[in-house]
Amino acid sequence: MRLRGRARAGAALAGAALLVTAALSGCDSAPAPPQSSKGPSPRASEKPAGNTSALGRPLEWRRCGAPEGGTAPGSAWRCATLDVPLDHAEPGGETIGIALIRRAATKRSERLGSMLFDFGGPGGSGVDILPRAASAYGRLNTRYDLVGFDPRGVAASSGVRCRGDEEQEKAYREVDMTPETPAEEAAFIADGRDFAAGCARLSGRLLPHVGTTNAARDMDAIRRALGDEKLSYFGISYGTELGGTYAHLFPESVGRFVLDAVVDPTADTVGHARNQATGFQRALENYLKSRGEAPAAGTRRVAALLGRIDGHPLPTSSGRELNESLAVLGIVAPLYSRSSWPALTAALDEAGNRGRGDRLLRLADSYNNRDGQGHYGTQSHSQRAISCADAKARPTAAEARALLPGFRRLSPVFGPFLAWDTAGWCAGWPVEGEHDTPEASAQGAAPILVVGTTGDPATPYEGARRMADELGEGVGILLTNEGEGHGAYGRSRCVTSLVDAYFLRGKVPADGHVCS
Repeated sequence: MRLRGRARAGAALAGAALLVTAALSGCDSAPAPPQSSKGPSPRASEKPAGNTSALGRPLEWRRCGAPEGGTAPGSAWRCATLDVPLDHAEPGGETIGIALIRRAATKRSERLGSMLFDFGGPGGSGVDILPRAASAYGRLNTRYDLVGFDPRGVAASSGVRCRGDEEQEKAYREVDMTPETPAEEAAFIADGRDFAAGCARLSGRLLPHVGTTNAARDMDAIRRALGDEKLSYFGISYGTELGGTYAHLFPESVGRFVLDAVVDPTADTVGHARNQATGFQRALENYLKSRGEAPAAGTRRVAALLGRIDGHPLPTSSGRELNESLAVLGIVAPLYSRSSWPALTAALDEAGNRGRGDRLLRLADSYNNRDGQGHYGTQSHSQRAISCADAKARPTAAEARALLPGFRRLSPVFGPFLAWDTAGWCAGWPVEGEHDTPEASAQGAAPILVVGTTGDPATPYEGARRMADELGEGVGILLTNEGEGHGAYGRSRCVTSLVDAYFLRGKVPADGHVCS
C-alpha cells in the first residue's frame, strides 16, 4: 500500500488528507495582498454549462443520488455522465462513462465558467469529495460552477475492483509490509501478485486504459462538454500530476490552473519513495519538536515501539490486533495535518505506555478506508491500477532489499516500509506502465500557480520547485507556504487570498512569493 500523495501513494484517509479536507479548516498565517499582474481570462460562455457530451450525446444533468458508502449531496448539486472512448486511440470504439457533479455559480451575472477539481489519490472520487469540501471553496463558487469528477477507473466511472473485504482484511492482518525473513518476503511479494491477479480477473479490460494520460484526455472532453474555451482547474496532491499532464497535452486550453501539494514530476518509482521517506520523517521531526522532544531521540523511541509491535502485536477492544504495518499507517495518518498531531500523541502514549493499540488501529482503519463493519472502500484498488498503468518500473525484491540501508538512514520509522513498497506495489501487474516519469512541460500555456508547503509530508516541498521548472519559464509560478501539512489552500490565509485573487480576478503572484 502506498502513502497517499503521489500516483503511488496509499489508501484513503477517509475525509482527510487524500482530498486535503483536513487541510480545509484552520488558517496558520496572515493574509498577504495579491500582486497586480494580469492573468489569463477563462473566456467562458454565460451559460451554466454546456450540454453536449464528447461523443455528441447530450449531458443529462439530474438530482444526485448517494455515492457508494456516502450520502446524497443536496438540492444544489446536479450529476451527469459523460461518454468517452475507453481507448482514446480508437474514438469510435467502446465507451465508458465519466461521472460528473456540479454546483452552479451563485452570482450568475458574474460567472466566469466552470472550475474542475481533482483531490488526489489517485483514486479519490470527486463526485463524493467535492460536495463535502465545497464550503472551503465558497468564494470561488460565487463566479465558477464547481465541477468534480470520478476519473476513469474510480468509483462511479467504471471503478476498478481487485479483491473483497475478507481478502483485504486477511492481507492487513497477515502480511508484513517490512519483511525481515525469507518467509515474510515471499508472502509479501505473493500478496502483491495476488492483488494484481484479482485486478486482472475483475477489471482486466480497464487496466490498460486507466493511466493519467487518458484521464487528462477525459478532462479535455469535460471542458468541451461544459462549453468552456479554457479549462480552469484546481488540482491537489496527485491532482497536480494530472494537471501537469493536461497542461503538457493541451497547453492552448489551459486557463486558470492551481496545483497545490505538488507531486515531483522528475522522480521515478524509487525517487518518489525516497521523497516520501524524507517528507514523512521531516513531518515526524517537526511534530516531535513541537512537543519539546529532540527529533533524533523521538525517532528512536517511535522506531523502538514499532520494533516491539513487530514481535508482539498490541491488543485492541475490537479483538483485532495492531501489527507493525498497521501501526506505521496509524502514525502516518495524523502527520498529514498539524491539527491531527494531538491524536498522534494520544495514540503513541496508549501504545507505548499502556500496551494498547486501539487508537493507532482506528487511525490506520481511517487511512485504509475501513468502516466499523469491516467494509473497505475501493480507492486503494483504483490507486494501484492508475499508478501501475503510469509507471514502467517493476523493482524486484532483491532491488528493494538493496535500498533498505539508504532508506533507513532517511527514516528509521518510514524508510523500510517505503523501500519494500517499491517492489510490492506493482508486483505481477498484468499491463506495462507508460513512462519512467511524467511529462509536464507546457510551453505556451498560461501561467500556472504551483503551491508548495515546506512541511508537507506526502508531497515534499522540493517537488513544487521541480514542477514549476518543468512547466517552463513564464508558465510555472512558484508560491511557497512556510507551514505544516499536506496542502496549503484553506490552511494558510495568505495562500488562500492569493489563490482566490488569481482565480477570481486573474492576479498572478510574483514567481517565488513566500507566505510565512
